[in-house]
Amino acid sequence: VKLASIHYIELQNNIMSNTKFLHLCPLLLQTGRKEKGDPLNSAIDKMTKKTRDLRRQLRKAVMDHISDSFLETNVPLLVLIEAAKSGNEKEVKEYAQVFREHANKLVEVANLACSISNNEEGVKLVRMAATQIDSLCPQVINAALTLAARPQSKVAQDNMDVFKDQWEKQVRILTEAVDDITSVDDFLSVSENHILEDVNKCVIALQEGDVDTLDRTAGAIRGRAARVVHIINAEMENYEPGVYTERVLESIKLLSETVMPRFAEQVEVAIEALSTSPPQSFEENEFIDASRLVYDGVRDIRKAVLMIRTPEELEDDSDFEQEDYDARSRTSVQTEDDQLIAGQSARAIMAQLPQEEKAKIAEQVESFRQEKSKLDAEVAKWDDNGNDIIVLAKQMCMIMMEMTDFTRGKGPLKNSSDVINAAKKIAEAGSRMDKLARAVADQCPDSACKQDLLAYLQRIALYCHQLNICSKVKAEVQNLGGELIVSGLDSATSLIQAAKNLMNAVVLTVKASYVASTKYQKVYGTAAVNSPVVSWRMKAPEKKPLVKREKPEECQTRVRRGSQKKHISPVQALSEFKAMDSF
Repeated sequence: VKLASIHYIELQNNIMSNTKFLHLCPLLLQTGRKEKGDPLNSAIDKMTKKTRDLRRQLRKAVMDHISDSFLETNVPLLVLIEAAKSGNEKEVKEYAQVFREHANKLVEVANLACSISNNEEGVKLVRMAATQIDSLCPQVINAALTLAARPQSKVAQDNMDVFKDQWEKQVRILTEAVDDITSVDDFLSVSENHILEDVNKCVIALQEGDVDTLDRTAGAIRGRAARVVHIINAEMENYEPGVYTERVLESIKLLSETVMPRFAEQVEVAIEALSTSPPQSFEENEFIDASRLVYDGVRDIRKAVLMIRTPEELEDDSDFEQEDYDARSRTSVQTEDDQLIAGQSARAIMAQLPQEEKAKIAEQVESFRQEKSKLDAEVAKWDDNGNDIIVLAKQMCMIMMEMTDFTRGKGPLKNSSDVINAAKKIAEAGSRMDKLARAVADQCPDSACKQDLLAYLQRIALYCHQLNICSKVKAEVQNLGGELIVSGLDSATSLIQAAKNLMNAVVLTVKASYVASTKYQKVYGTAAVNSPVVSWRMKAPEKKPLVKREKPEECQTRVRRGSQKKHISPVQALSEFKAMDSF
């Protein structure tokens, strides 16, 4: 394996250190034979573990080559054909060299994949496809040279088209064959790391105003994401339909239909704004959020795929829990989950923000409270018995309120990990609401209402992901001149804005769900509005007594007055008695 071309220096160092250790293992074992027992067994166990680690790192090194080499495989061919159509033979010869190097790279990487695979039949197919690529490469170049010499010739153009189709077919066969003999887990791990690296490059290019790098790197992200979707879709065809496949396919659908279109839109907006003279201003945070959603989408797919793996299989995937896609300043220290600074929780640190930042956060919270009041007014209309949509809306509202309280240094959430867990709960509630509302939409005969409801559900899915990212809110502590300065305005406002957007989407979803149910009622009868999905019943007004009850204070007063006895003299009482008797 050519380590010089591997992107990750850490991976290279791990491979070299493990290799050196394995070179020394025979000496360790020879030394341990004199005294058999725990030292020898320990050395054997350590050697076994190092061997397994080395095998895993070599697999990922090869997969790193595959991920780069089999990305945008048709670009060198298309460039070569365009140069040939223009009749520029000099350019054709230059691009022919690039095309030849690309073909050699495909063959070399395919052979590397064969060297780490135990799939004998798959290896045979890969080597056969690589041989076809090797033999077809000079023929494609000759066809391009012929077209460059006679660019107006219909025969030369048809000949070029034939070789183009044949090349694309063979590359597709080789790609599928290589995918069959490589591990999906390793592919997802490497793809996730590459997308993380590309996302960071995009953000840096955006901040520096480098349009070319931004466009090129964003194209690589789209290509890698598309390849992840293609490979995992093919992998799921090997499983029987069930809960596992549904979860994976849902993650794929979210990435391809929701996250990637938004990312492409933000890239287009950013490139258009930076290409003008002078560059126009645009929402940089929107682009960063869209980029991080791509990374989160790929990571969610990987988590879904690994759900059925055994603990032994997950042990080989030791980097699964690593998560670090925040660009960090060298002059600052970020508070991590559950990490304390000077014995204070993250909530206490948020409470120490400067007054100016607290005022801005208070404005955001007030805006959030307005959205909350709308949701409260909407859910207050309905009886939540038999209506899980209302129940879930109330739960999400309560959790989001706790998250916004955290940004003000209040509430039950103490650390960043609490906020992250709260965001996960919201995401789970959002998924359940999505399932229920989609069932309502499926029953709705009105296409317009159905489309509105589905559009609001897409917003919920998107804002749940955005809230999950923003939940990693961290106060930043800077050491300037020996004085600790706490700041966290951007992260706090992003969290509140995400919660506000989600709250608005939930309000619209509740309204649209009821409207869709009424459409269903008009077509299928009055009983349909209380279908098995959810029951829409107006909340009964509070019971009021028919007779006004006396206040306790008044009752006590009357009792005291009634308990007072009049002192009547015996003579007066006797005279009254005699008077009554006289009648």
